[in-house]
Amino acid sequence: MRSPSSARPSTGVGGPAGDDDFAFYYSFFQDAASPLALDEATLAAAMPNNRRKKRGGDDNADGPDGDTGRKRSIAKIITSLAALEAEGHADSAGAADASRRELALLESNADSKSQAMMDYYAKMEGSFDADADSEAAARSSRSRLSASAAASAVAAVSNPTTASASPPRAGHHQRRLWVKDRSQAWWDRCNSPDFPEADFRRAFRMGRETFDMICDALGAAVAKEDTMLRAAIPVRQRVAVCIWRLATGEPLRLVSKRFGLGISTCHKLVLEVCGAIKSVLMPRFLQWPDEAAAASFKDVFERSFGVPGVIGAMYTTHIPIIAPKISVAAYFNRRHTERNQKTSYSITLQGVVGPDRAFTDVCIGWPGSMPDDQVLEKSMLHQRAAAGMMHDACLVGGPSYPLNDWVLVPYTHQNLTWTQHAFNEKVADIRNVAVDAFARLKTRWACLQKRTEVKLQDLPVVLGACCVLHNICEMRREELEPETPFPLVDDDTTPENPVRSETAKQARDSIAHNLLHRGFAGTTFF
Repeated sequence: MRSPSSARPSTGVGGPAGDDDFAFYYSFFQDAASPLALDEATLAAAMPNNRRKKRGGDDNADGPDGDTGRKRSIAKIITSLAALEAEGHADSAGAADASRRELALLESNADSKSQAMMDYYAKMEGSFDADADSEAAARSSRSRLSASAAASAVAAVSNPTTASASPPRAGHHQRRLWVKDRSQAWWDRCNSPDFPEADFRRAFRMGRETFDMICDALGAAVAKEDTMLRAAIPVRQRVAVCIWRLATGEPLRLVSKRFGLGISTCHKLVLEVCGAIKSVLMPRFLQWPDEAAAASFKDVFERSFGVPGVIGAMYTTHIPIIAPKISVAAYFNRRHTERNQKTSYSITLQGVVGPDRAFTDVCIGWPGSMPDDQVLEKSMLHQRAAAGMMHDACLVGGPSYPLNDWVLVPYTHQNLTWTQHAFNEKVADIRNVAVDAFARLKTRWACLQKRTEVKLQDLPVVLGACCVLHNICEMRREELEPETPFPLVDDDTTPENPVRSETAKQARDSIAHNLLHRGFAGTTFF
């Protein structure tokens, strides 16, 4: 039997079915019905007579009318198939037309976008050319103005009478209208020569001469030039903002109102001046003693307290800070928290003080949770001692430091002898030199008494500037007001290993024995 797909005649795309199509489908169904007719004849021969009669009656029933009905059914089927095929051709043609329309639309949109981009680039190029032309014109105008100003200056020099008669011309550094107008009356009054010396000393913790010396030393480091927009802040005002902020600890908002400057400007000035103090003045006023100075320190301490070989007293204090964003547990101060019943965070400030209550060495910035002996081991002082730069001398510290070859500390065990009591009193007197220096430091610079607004990474620079200014005031014998020093509340802790050297232990016993038997020991322990 042939398949309809192989023998079917072709028709036009989208056109009606012709007579050839109907003839093809009719012959196809006749071929499909012929095997069925043969099978029916074979079945009839094998049937009994009575069944063949019935079968024959049924066949007779399918006469000419039955053939006509089958032809009509086949014709309907053929018509339906042809209609479906025509509909499929129509759908294919519609899809092809839609694809062509969509492709044409995409091409049109791409062309319009390309044209828009070309127009935009052309406008940008034109604006750039216009800006370049305007800038060139501005430069030419400024050149002409400069030339005219130079000519006017030459004419004024050659004819001073005319220059004095002409009105003064505003300088290029005149402040513009966009700069907020703030009152600087308070600073103008303080900067006036008629301002009382006592009031100036009370405001800035130093006399006018010391203040002028600091301004002269920092002038090259902090001075700025005038610009076309505004005049630069004078050096004296810059230094005054920094010193006032350190001396009073006022919030930047109040400092801004007092000096007539912006809040951010005041904060920037404080950091700039502190950095200049650390880089310019610290090498001059805060340095480790050389051999001559070390010999002088030894002589002063021995004549005052009877302990030989001492070149300084050592103490570590804590500076309160705001809770940091990182390593919070490291800066947590447990002892201050338990005492004040308030969560406290701090950083350490370790310092060595000479007999004149001036700092000779500082170590700033280690977290407040570290004990004093660990801060000492991480400081430059420990490295200096390891390098043999102690000049065969020692430092006196409290019970929170370990006893070694260059650190002399009191006895901390129970049941002390009279000799040990006398030694502890003398060590405490020497240590009080450092305690008094730190108390004066915090009294003079009130910003160290409370939590500051300075960021943690900038705090070592600010603390170093405070120590340098403290040394300057102490060396120049500046009076301190108020006379009552700020009380220190730092706790002494005992290190895990209080004795680090047997040689140092024997040397301490020898010093204690000499103090008692040479009459240098006190009698308060009796």
